[in-house]
Amino acid sequence: MENNFYQFKANSLQGKEVPMEDFKGKTILVVNTASKCGFTPQYAGLENLYRKHKDNGLVILGFPCNQFGNQEPGDEKSISEGCLINYGVSFPMFSKVDVNGEEAHPIFKYLKKELSGVLGSKIKWNFTKFLIDKNGKPVKRFAPITKPEKLEPYIEQLLK
Repeated sequence: MENNFYQFKANSLQGKEVPMEDFKGKTILVVNTASKCGFTPQYAGLENLYRKHKDNGLVILGFPCNQFGNQEPGDEKSISEGCLINYGVSFPMFSKVDVNGEEAHPIFKYLKKELSGVLGSKIKWNFTKFLIDKNGKPVKRFAPITKPEKLEPYIEQLLK
């Protein structure tokens, strides 16, 4: 099996299994999200990026995570409603996952291995972002404090 992002699957917020190969040929931004985090307003910036670039091949994949300060305590329904009502999120959102530890989702195990952060591979907080090129290769990791707008030059580069 080729070792890239497309080998994985994840469940959507609606509980449907989604193969990552559905996103083949797209520039992908994977983000671990939370709805009660200081960075939660980044949903708006992510949505803007998505709306601006989706027709050129950008897809953003949001993975809610409750491993940081219990900031995603809700179930799939409340997460979905919060994203939609508060931030108008239209990019794909997935079921709640762990991003660190034994139970970490395979996608995050893979991304952390491919792109270690400044402090090792462990994800430090919500809204860590991983940029993946059109061939399924992780190319850059961004810290939670990096605002979505700051990713635009990197995204535009990959969309060319």
